[in-house]
Amino acid sequence: MTSIKDVAQRAGVSTTTVSRVLGTPEAVRAPLRTRVEQAIADLAYRPNLAARRLRQRRASLVGLIVSDIRSPFFTDVGRAVEDMAYRHGLRLILCNSDENPAKEQSYLELMADEQASGVILSPTMQGLQQLRPDAWSFPLVLVDRALENTRADRVVLDNQAAARRATEHLLQSGYRRIALLAGAHSTTGQQRHAGYVQALAVHGLAPRPVWVEPTHAAGVKAAAGVLAAAERPDALLVTNGVLLLGALQAIQAAGLRTPHDIGLAGFDNNDWTALPALDVTTVAQPTYDIGRTAAELLLQRMQDPARPVRQVVLEGALVVRGSSAGRS
Repeated sequence: MTSIKDVAQRAGVSTTTVSRVLGTPEAVRAPLRTRVEQAIADLAYRPNLAARRLRQRRASLVGLIVSDIRSPFFTDVGRAVEDMAYRHGLRLILCNSDENPAKEQSYLELMADEQASGVILSPTMQGLQQLRPDAWSFPLVLVDRALENTRADRVVLDNQAAARRATEHLLQSGYRRIALLAGAHSTTGQQRHAGYVQALAVHGLAPRPVWVEPTHAAGVKAAAGVLAAAERPDALLVTNGVLLLGALQAIQAAGLRTPHDIGLAGFDNNDWTALPALDVTTVAQPTYDIGRTAAELLLQRMQDPARPVRQVVLEGALVVRGSSAGRS
């Protein structure tokens, strides 16, 4: 394997000069730089990036740890983070925790082993409750999920306001027995539950929450149970897109139609929700902006580790479609 010494000998320069050409070429005189670059090309030399990271005591990579890589929400967030990383010459490691705190911890340890410059994290509830950002050698930016007392930059949706708005819309459409399918083990589910309860309280109505594991199969099963209840709700509000798809499939399997038999609204304005045959009312999240903003906060933190902790709260947009049009 060709070494930096081989390149130096071929070009008739010191290894220090070769390192400068690789790291700060503008600091080397043009004729000398050309000689070194030609030697690199002749020998097909590839620098040892891991060794260079150790010497420079910094990494050229960032990490993105998401709770469910299959979710379109995290697909859009990941795309935005990858775009920003590429634009700034950083490599990106994408990890999927599967809502598993132990897996999440192992990936954080991997980021430390890789000497990552920083990590964007969508934490599990247990991981978030135990998280100590200062314990890691890299800065952390939280995305989608956060606690107020966590000393880390974060980008979140105003979940309570968005859920309240969606619930108020269902109430205005004439629904009164509104059940909530809420994702368990996340702050977003809790915050959206709070907004739902708040809207119902104004009308003196009792909440009907059902806490569900955030998987498609769990969504189908939970919705089927709600629909089979002696007093079936007249509308469902669902707190994420994975559960929303499961709820819709359960509605269809029960031989029911929206909005005639049951109203339906949920979070995540995925492509399928706009299909004319489905026409599902949703809360659209600014997913790309969430990822882009998280990446910007991470870059700022990498450049200025002492800057004050910042929280960015973005707004969701209610997209009203036929599934919540009332029973008229």
